[in-house]
Amino acid sequence: MIRRQRKLSCRQVGRSLQEYLDGELDDPERVARLREHLEACRDCGLEADTYRALRDAMRHRAPVVESPELQRLRDFGNRLAAGEIDPDQR
Repeated sequence: MIRRQRKLSCRQVGRSLQEYLDGELDDPERVARLREHLEACRDCGLEADTYRALRDAMRHRAPVVESPELQRLRDFGNRLAAGEIDPDQR
């Protein structure tokens, strides 16, 4: 008997979207159903595109550059938080 798979709802896709985009789903049938839904549903497809864009941007972001000015600002913030500097005396 051939079992016909029902289409996934947007809610079901939302629960598995991140795993799908990260390639972490092991079930080929589920992957195919997710792919089919993303191609047919504009909203879910746009959400997947947004996740992909964010993931790619985070992978390719510029490295943090340390500078003396940034370190002085951090030191000032840390001293202020520790109560070593009175903010009202400036």
